[in-house]
Amino acid sequence: MNDLGLIRDQSFDSGPPPAEAGAWLTIDLGALAANWRLLSDRAAPAACGSAVKADAYGIGLEPALRALAGAGCRTFFVAHLSEGVRAREIDDTVEIYVLNALLPGTAPAYAGLNLRPVLGSREEIAEWAAFCAERGERLPAALHVDTGLNRLGMRVEEALALAGDPLLQAFAPALLMSHFVGSEEPDNPVTVAQIEAFDRVRSAYPDLPASLANSSGLFLPERPFHDLVRPGYALYGGNPTPGRPNPMRPVVRLEARILQLHEAAAGETAGYNGRWRARGPRRLATLCIGYADGLPRALSGIDGKAPAGEAIVAGVRCPFAGTVSMDLVILDITEAPAGAVKRGDPVTLIGDDLSLDDVGRRAGTIGYEILTGLGARYARRYVGG
Repeated sequence: MNDLGLIRDQSFDSGPPPAEAGAWLTIDLGALAANWRLLSDRAAPAACGSAVKADAYGIGLEPALRALAGAGCRTFFVAHLSEGVRAREIDDTVEIYVLNALLPGTAPAYAGLNLRPVLGSREEIAEWAAFCAERGERLPAALHVDTGLNRLGMRVEEALALAGDPLLQAFAPALLMSHFVGSEEPDNPVTVAQIEAFDRVRSAYPDLPASLANSSGLFLPERPFHDLVRPGYALYGGNPTPGRPNPMRPVVRLEARILQLHEAAAGETAGYNGRWRARGPRRLATLCIGYADGLPRALSGIDGKAPAGEAIVAGVRCPFAGTVSMDLVILDITEAPAGAVKRGDPVTLIGDDLSLDDVGRRAGTIGYEILTGLGARYARRYVGG
């Protein structure tokens, strides 16, 4: 989308009317579905699930889950029970696992909505087992093993000791899972150690389906796919193979409107605290977007530091000038074609050759944080659903 007239004519699905919005977020559900199919084909004969936690990585849980289920996905992973509730309202036929442990007293909520807790400690397992015994029904749950992340899950020795415990007879263990420390680093020795540790545990639960591979895990030479893979970031267009070409299709595109055009004389500053100074006459453009919209302040253009944020203006990459403020960003558009830029024009902040991972890297963070932080003030448009 490079023409404001086209943007005004398109139907948007949420947020303010596009003609009144400062920025537009376009989400390609067709690309999302295509990414899932690519990963599903890669994982076969293992099944391919989808991580839709954090509001489907910021793109919207409801449209994302519908698109993924329509593509053939039957297993979904969320982080919070509240996300599981939303997911179940969308589809009452798919399997939904809730990753962030079983909070005390929440078992009835899981049972009432046919949600599957991911149990990562003996205390959680005992509580779920007691609930199932009292209910007289063996309800499904996953067993989570910590193979090196030291975050959630039983240690390998605990999981091995649990095998054959009568507690497991009170409910229906449905999945054995662990999570990689750094599968995007294929040469990291921790990755190999985790694969070996998970294989040890899996041998103690030979009849239980197993899941280890996340997005980057799907591209490891060891192919640790087991019975179920559970990609997340790659589904949404992030590169699961850093340093190599991205095999995924882009899903999000972010554009913001130019509010005003300025000329700055040599020596003049721009932005809060005057941390950017014009080195000669410069043309500036102010955008209707800021850190309240999820654009990190770390993208600020500060004198003496490497260029951080950029936007594509009339086909030219233009750097941020000065600090990113809450609602506004200033661009140095001097290199853009004179006369090709006017008030109200959209510029691209994510899209074309400014990828999600590029933006994250320039902000000193990762594309995950950029994606999940995109704000609520955009006019959001879903295409290809």
